[in-house]
Amino acid sequence: MKTAFKIIVALVVLALVLGYLFREPLREMAFARFTQDMFVAADNDDFDPGPAVGSRFPGLQATYNGRTVTLIDEFAGPRGTAFIASRSVDWCPYCMRQMIQLQENKAGFDAAGIGMVAITYDEPALQQAFIEKHGITIPLLSDQDALSFKTLGILNDDYAPGDFQYGIPHPGMIVIDTEGRVVGKQFLEAYSSRVDSAAALAFAREVLGIASQ
Repeated sequence: MKTAFKIIVALVVLALVLGYLFREPLREMAFARFTQDMFVAADNDDFDPGPAVGSRFPGLQATYNGRTVTLIDEFAGPRGTAFIASRSVDWCPYCMRQMIQLQENKAGFDAAGIGMVAITYDEPALQQAFIEKHGITIPLLSDQDALSFKTLGILNDDYAPGDFQYGIPHPGMIVIDTEGRVVGKQFLEAYSSRVDSAAALAFAREVLGIASQ
């Protein structure tokens, strides 16, 4: 009986040690499983938060590189801007994978003259860890106080102050032209679905009137 107990304890300890040593690969495997079917080819529902198409893009109250950002002009491309709202690049696997995929297709946005800028509710230190791990060059703003999300009308009100997820936005993309007008939006009601980055680029080109290459 004592021998069996010792074996069980040893196996539990071994499992804990292996779990600790391989926690990152195991985490990545779990995230890959969760997100394997997340991308869709188009905004296929009627969910439509955020500023109205045709209106001016409102100001922000976010943090970037240790300073306050109120306008997105510095992130604009010569043909317009894709503003990507995301929940968290610290704990949301869908947000992380979407950001990685957007980064992989950033050259396409650059070639089209479309600037990219993203925003989450994460504190800057957590964003920086993600940026460094995955080589993200898309500017990533922090809206810890949810002021930008409230102004934009995309704050997820399913959560109350004090909740862990309070302050997250509805994830989506807002396309702004060179005059500061909202010309298109893509928001899906299901947070576990995101428009594929190639399809998002095609949409941004269309609403900005950029001819296909």
